[in-house]
Amino acid sequence: MSYTETLSYLFQQLPMYQRIGKAAYKADLDATHKLMKLLDYPQRGLKCIHVAGTNGKGSVSHLLCSVLQEAGYKTGLYTSPHLVDFRERIRINGHMIPQEDVIKFVSQYKDPCEEMGLSFFEWTVGLAFDYFRTNEVDIAVIEVGMGGRLDSTNVVQPELSVITNIGMDHTQFLGESLDKIAKEKAGIIKRGKPVVIGRSQRETEGIFRGIALQLDSAIAFADQQFPMGVPDSALTGTYQTENFQTALIALEELKRLSWNITENHIEAGFKNVLTNTGLRGRWETIQEEPRVICDVGHNAEGINHMVQQLAKESRGRLYLILGFVADKDAKELLSMFPKDAEYLLTAPTIPRALPITDLSEMATEMGVKHDLFHQVRDAYSTALKSAGPGDTIFVGGSTFVVADLLTAIQ
Repeated sequence: MSYTETLSYLFQQLPMYQRIGKAAYKADLDATHKLMKLLDYPQRGLKCIHVAGTNGKGSVSHLLCSVLQEAGYKTGLYTSPHLVDFRERIRINGHMIPQEDVIKFVSQYKDPCEEMGLSFFEWTVGLAFDYFRTNEVDIAVIEVGMGGRLDSTNVVQPELSVITNIGMDHTQFLGESLDKIAKEKAGIIKRGKPVVIGRSQRETEGIFRGIALQLDSAIAFADQQFPMGVPDSALTGTYQTENFQTALIALEELKRLSWNITENHIEAGFKNVLTNTGLRGRWETIQEEPRVICDVGHNAEGINHMVQQLAKESRGRLYLILGFVADKDAKELLSMFPKDAEYLLTAPTIPRALPITDLSEMATEMGVKHDLFHQVRDAYSTALKSAGPGDTIFVGGSTFVVADLLTAIQ
């Protein structure tokens, strides 16, 4: 198979949660364990940091990876979803996995994996772990896809577990309350291995402390610690403050575990996080005149942070290019944006997308004047033509809206 054919196979023939939603969700790790056996257990011996959380886990993962690279470690990074290129998900020292390695892995294991009925995510986890082992990484940062306890990445024995925060997202899978969601995410805590919690919350702190105690795991809440100071970072969103704190305390834990990380490594890692890791879509400025900003925040807490930042930083007339997925409370999310903006409503190019007709009905009920566009690229083109040099265009509402934007401009 060619690379294009290989990707088509992965995307279209196997269920992919990011594209189709609930139908792709599996409530056990049986298939993942079978896959690990088929691959001769690539996760065994893999030194790693396992990162979960409702918001911020991508930023924290990239920060940790960047610092470890600056410290001279050969560092793997597994994240999801990707924005433009599938290979963004699997990197070593910032370099994406080569196309040839993707083709080779899928061709070699296609038949037995079909018999197992693997999901797209299980495929990518197997590919990542096998790639990291083959290339003998010193350490890997592994981002949870969703939840924790039943996530396919949860077959590792990490040096350190990190849980950024708990919010109301993916409730149809993880539970309808913060305490239930916390229990799912706490599933990544391993016996005798330390865990860092990014945010102490009244509803969840006791749950984390109790589980850590049962597992004899040292626990630290990042927002209850006092690091010397936060280095300057290429990540500019004000909402990153909590992620910086979480990453710093996680790095302190790694130093206690005898990883050679200095203050210079941390400073350089924070400063160079974008160039070191290829992170995109976090309060990213695309251009200045007019100013174009995109952000992948896609739940109530994430969008609330973005709206607050827009209030501080937007200039001139504000144009909002927004789209959502069908399994989010799009009406609630839409209501959070300022009403006195120009709304260009659209839909990402995935089956999970909320149809623009449904989104239009919600906007009309809320009294929000808007225009409709079938594709993000069309909405973006219209906004660019309409906005003046001193105006602001914001693109978001869904990770996949941002993905469509970055694909279009690339």
